[in-house]
Amino acid sequence: MPATKLQAVRKSLGYKAADVIRRMRQRADQIGMPIMSEGSLKTKLSEWENGHSAVSEPYQRLFRDVYGRTNEELGFPPEADDGEALELRARLAAARSVDAETIERFRRQVDDARHVDRQYGGVVLLDQLRSHIKQLERLLGYSTVRGHREALSKVLTEASTLAGWVALDRNAIVQAWDHYERAKAAAREAGDQAALAHATAEQAFVLIDLGETVQAAEQLEHARALGEGVVPPLLQAWLSAAHGEGLAVVGRRDEALAAFDAADVLLPSDPVDAALPFLFLGGSHLDRWRGNALARLGDPDAIDHLTQALPRLPETFVRAKVGMLVDLAFAHAAAQDRDGALRYAREARRLGQQIKSDRHLRRLQGLIFPG
Repeated sequence: MPATKLQAVRKSLGYKAADVIRRMRQRADQIGMPIMSEGSLKTKLSEWENGHSAVSEPYQRLFRDVYGRTNEELGFPPEADDGEALELRARLAAARSVDAETIERFRRQVDDARHVDRQYGGVVLLDQLRSHIKQLERLLGYSTVRGHREALSKVLTEASTLAGWVALDRNAIVQAWDHYERAKAAAREAGDQAALAHATAEQAFVLIDLGETVQAAEQLEHARALGEGVVPPLLQAWLSAAHGEGLAVVGRRDEALAAFDAADVLLPSDPVDAALPFLFLGGSHLDRWRGNALARLGDPDAIDHLTQALPRLPETFVRAKVGMLVDLAFAHAAAQDRDGALRYAREARRLGQQIKSDRHLRRLQGLIFPG
């Protein structure tokens, strides 16, 4: 039985103490933070994990970055407001309103975070996103201009949905669920059916990772229905493909492939929508998603499908590449190709560790190699 939440999180992630110390020192070096020596840190980690001493705020930050967890999840006291948030609160208390420029600045910050996450993973993004979300919530608390409230709620939806996806990738399941709940609430505040359908669908992947596959498929079906005929074609195609993955997870092969066929039909000839900067289905993206579904179904066609799609994946989609490599490892294992499974598993593990994709690394732990 873990002595503290801090110890429980480390064990749940499968980290050894030496791994944590190494990652803390790497992160401290990245942000220019002086910390104690490796030997002292080893002693201190034992004290912290056993509740013999309190973790100071600078080290709390390192733990948040390394583990991708909140202070509450790590057993630390609630985080204090930073100076920027206090300044923002004072300004909002006086003005009781915000301007369009402020809202646009927040939207750009979310978009920048999305680009970083896609290429480098979410090792340090969760803490930044949670701070961003807190500021957006304060803005909403003080805003009385209806047009601004809707715009702020839309940005909050995007920030929370991204935070949910990053938390899921860091294997922070409870945190991911809560982010998606906030995203859905903000989407309703904004009156944005597209954002609501998208957040509802993404939340279903938390259920998949929990093994609640039937409920996940049902939620994805609901999300698809929310968007049918009322959201842009690109999102309708995405929702159909998401439903296809949910159907594949529960083994409903024909329905799953039919959902992907529907996504193909719905996909616009120009699969880019400035109002939906978080959706990518053009090029190899829909193909790799279908390949993922085939791999989940144990279908031998998965290997050819994923092998053809992999070279067409843009270089910046590093986490997507990790997912494809994991899918290929499982597909080769299902085909009794031990060498192929080992080759793709090694590459997936190397790249997954590089961007710290705990979700994909956890999937690899369940891979059984043929004899």
